[in-house]
Amino acid sequence: MKNVANDILAEQQNIKQVKNLVWVYFYLLIFEGALRKWVFPSLASPLLLAREPIAMLLIYLSFKSKVYTNPISVLVVWSATILSFFLTIYFGHGNLLVDVYGLRIFLLHYPLIFIIAHYLNKDDVLQIGKTILWLNIAMTILVAMQLFSPQSAWVNRGVGGEEGSGFSGSGHFFRVPGTFSFTNGLSMFYGFAGAFIFYFWLDSKFIKENRLLLIASTVALIAAVPLSISRAVFFQLVVSFIFLLLYSLKQPKLIGKLLLGLGVFALLIFILNFFTFFQIATIAFSDRFQNANRIEGGVQGVFVDRFLGGMWGAITNQNTSLAGLGLGMGTNAGARLMSAKGFLISEGEWGRLIGEMGIFLGMVIILARCALTVNILQKSWALLKENEPLAWLLISTSGLLLLQGQWAQPTSLGFSVFGAGINMAAMNKSKLY
Repeated sequence: MKNVANDILAEQQNIKQVKNLVWVYFYLLIFEGALRKWVFPSLASPLLLAREPIAMLLIYLSFKSKVYTNPISVLVVWSATILSFFLTIYFGHGNLLVDVYGLRIFLLHYPLIFIIAHYLNKDDVLQIGKTILWLNIAMTILVAMQLFSPQSAWVNRGVGGEEGSGFSGSGHFFRVPGTFSFTNGLSMFYGFAGAFIFYFWLDSKFIKENRLLLIASTVALIAAVPLSISRAVFFQLVVSFIFLLLYSLKQPKLIGKLLLGLGVFALLIFILNFFTFFQIATIAFSDRFQNANRIEGGVQGVFVDRFLGGMWGAITNQNTSLAGLGLGMGTNAGARLMSAKGFLISEGEWGRLIGEMGIFLGMVIILARCALTVNILQKSWALLKENEPLAWLLISTSGLLLLQGQWAQPTSLGFSVFGAGINMAAMNKSKLY
């Protein structure tokens, strides 16, 4: 009996360690860029891999645990990646350092989806969501400071302490990255903030206990759309709202709440329009939106060509090698290690995977990601019958990243695996012990 009790105690300690490390991974994901820009600019390159030791510890603890087993998806992806690793050495670019850099994406990070999903439960996910509400307020304040400050200002320092972290926006206003290294991190953060805010407005208990926090975070999210000058933020919130509407089909009584919510939303925008910062940001965002749509062809250019077109183009590319050009070659860091700039293979994720790994192994990875996305989508939809919309709202943002997110970029990789992990964990109603 004493041995059994010791085993249970050890496993509980293991679970606690895993959960603590997941929180460390989360905070590093949010503040990794800040460390690289403001705190330790001289260590900008090593800090690019700041989450890798956490990933290795999580995998070690999961194997140490007696209750966790690798799902088939991980074994398939690991097998394809390891095979591609050796093909890279013998038939690809042959650069071992670049090869290892590419290997870590699926060897270290992909399993985290299932580790997070196994050890965390809905209560843990809600705590993460509440933390994001607080961070959302602070992030929007920072974004406003970055937008209205010159690129030479401290808040606009780039990676390595270089001047100017903003990207082309509208007129003399730049798209800003917040605490992240690049603007894509900010759009993904606001995507998850929006999904959680929509959910918490449906939770009457949370509204009652955290009314001021929820209102403040909602105002911050609305303000963030023009302040970020990011179409990605706008489109992601639209997608999440569409998922909310689909949920209302399962729960018709929500229609009244949705109409009330739209009324409150319109009122908040009306009030914000009295503030000069919001007026200026809205003009800049509108200008950016119109100019970018004109250049890229509106919805067709943004969605059909960039998303669906990128998928199809990756598969039909006649220059694709059977063995692939080699792991890591399609990443920015890999390109720099090979003394090149820009994208050596493809800016699109599917094109990168097939270009690096070849048509067969690349398709194995793509199909694994597609299958996992569909699986989460189906389970999330089924939970709506039980009036459990959290996973469904989270898949509105995590699903796009899991399916087509650019995992060659560390921040996008982090949000993809962490987002998919908490999405699956939101379906766990009870704790392990």
